[in-house]
Amino acid sequence: MSMDPEYLIHLATPHEKQKAFIECGKKRIAICAGRRGGKTIGSATLAVKKFLDGRRVLYAAPTEDQISSFWYEVKRALYEPIEAKVLEKNETMHTIELPRTKQRIRAKTAFNADTLRGDYADLLILDEFQLMNEDAWEVVGAPMLADNDGDAVFIYTPPSLKTRTFSKAKDPRHASKMFKKAQADQSGRWAAFHFTSFDNPYINQDALTELAGDMTALAYRQEILAEDVDEAPGALWTRETIEQARVGTYPELDYIVVGVDPSATSGGDDAGIIVAGRADQSYYIIGDHTIQGSPLTWAGKAIDAFTLNKANIIVAESNQGGEMVTQTIHNIDRDVPVKLVFASRGKATRAEPISALYERGLVHHVGQFYALEDEMCMWVPGDRSPNRMDALVWALTELSRGSGTKRVAYSIQG
Repeated sequence: MSMDPEYLIHLATPHEKQKAFIECGKKRIAICAGRRGGKTIGSATLAVKKFLDGRRVLYAAPTEDQISSFWYEVKRALYEPIEAKVLEKNETMHTIELPRTKQRIRAKTAFNADTLRGDYADLLILDEFQLMNEDAWEVVGAPMLADNDGDAVFIYTPPSLKTRTFSKAKDPRHASKMFKKAQADQSGRWAAFHFTSFDNPYINQDALTELAGDMTALAYRQEILAEDVDEAPGALWTRETIEQARVGTYPELDYIVVGVDPSATSGGDDAGIIVAGRADQSYYIIGDHTIQGSPLTWAGKAIDAFTLNKANIIVAESNQGGEMVTQTIHNIDRDVPVKLVFASRGKATRAEPISALYERGLVHHVGQFYALEDEMCMWVPGDRSPNRMDALVWALTELSRGSGTKRVAYSIQG
């Protein structure tokens, strides 16, 4: 870019881990980093450098709040030429460009393919990639680079069970899998970089250490130490157990249950809706219809799952809403049979017999259920249990009643 030398570019001084990926030069870069590790500031520095080299840069993150740090750093670096009107800045579009050229930096929100559409880039940076739907890259992002054989950077922090609830991904571990692909690459096209929050020398190291007392051990490993943990120590289920019993099809089922873990509000937790069936002494997980929404929304979804799968009954936890659960479902369809179950014992006590069914190889997941399996393998007794897992436990408990399996204590209402 032709620029009068009197205009200074105020780039942040990168720490060693940032410098490594900024100067990497590979076509595809995957970065796994802890919170406050400097990944966003590093990507802003990279973006400005590429822009000054004449490149067209597109930075995307899931939400407006998440792009604010990048946007601040880019504006700070290019402050002088922006003030001198050498560069044009548009706060609404989050663009900085050299007039009458295709040279530009843009920051935009992108949770999925649709929100990323309508642009192209020489350098595409996808931050908080673990929260995005895979199509943002595979369907829209990759073709954006075709014009000039562009480069791509993928930045993520290993997702905790809590952050996964906000993810739009089909597979919440897709960013982790891409990082492993980058680590294993032999073509020279990919590079992988890992750094923890401690690798940022501008963050108070004592404060980071003290955070260990404020966070769960697992969250600390994921969010601060940037460890990819796909099974929580002490979890009742393992990936291996689930995988060994996974099947592609299922036999004719003699009894089908829709398990529901209700949500009382439209803006709260998801309502877990899991469909399971029984054939002889085996159990099959055949659907996950979990949804966030009002009671009317999840009740309608549960009825749809009931009808689609020709189920025998809906079993729903009554602790959250009591008789409202039955009433809401019957306001839509009075002919759907509903059984309310009241959790009179702890989550672990209810889940352990179901875990035992898995250990015996009696429960088969028909296809992939990424979000459900994440909840199962990341939940530790004592933590707040997630919604899909609760719905699964209710469904399988109902199916296993009277089949010789240890029964879970609960009360029947209505």
